[in-house]
Amino acid sequence: MSSVLTLLFAPSLLFFINFYELKNVFSIYIIIILLLLPYTLIKKKIEESIILTIYLLLLLIAYFNNDFETVKFIPVLSATMFFMIFAHSTIKKKELIYKFTVKFYKKELSEEEIIFLKKSDFFWSLVIFIYAVFLLILVYIDNNLIWAFFSSIGWYIYFLLALSIQIIYGKLYVLKMPIR
Repeated sequence: MSSVLTLLFAPSLLFFINFYELKNVFSIYIIIILLLLPYTLIKKKIEESIILTIYLLLLLIAYFNNDFETVKFIPVLSATMFFMIFAHSTIKKKELIYKFTVKFYKKELSEEEIIFLKKSDFFWSLVIFIYAVFLLILVYIDNNLIWAFFSSIGWYIYFLLALSIQIIYGKLYVLKMPIR
């Protein structure tokens, strides 16, 4: 659910502020989040609850300040949260990418693939950190269309590009090397 909210939030916000008063648009989003938040808490979807809480807090600040710029920090904070999750996983060697792969990829993995995947959290920490910094820069650039694109659809394009790089690198270089 949070991925749908993330995808639609920035473009729909830009669309609605062209037709309605800023505070009214913020009010609608706040109400939607207040309706979704109890559901995510009941279903124990902690990650979604955290993301919705970030959206809610920044929308409330933006509402009381009547400030669109505050809302532009929502994707930055979401990306930063994901960076912290992967950075923590890298430091604590929790091997998130490996665990996700095993959960969703039903084929048997080779020993080389397992080693490669267990070391992938650092790569994803770096990828998400770069994206978070990029989003932070977009907050201060006075082009809301570029911000909306990269805060919604751009993330998926960037993610697929990074995933493609990881897969190609793994197939061409790492998995061809002998195990040490």
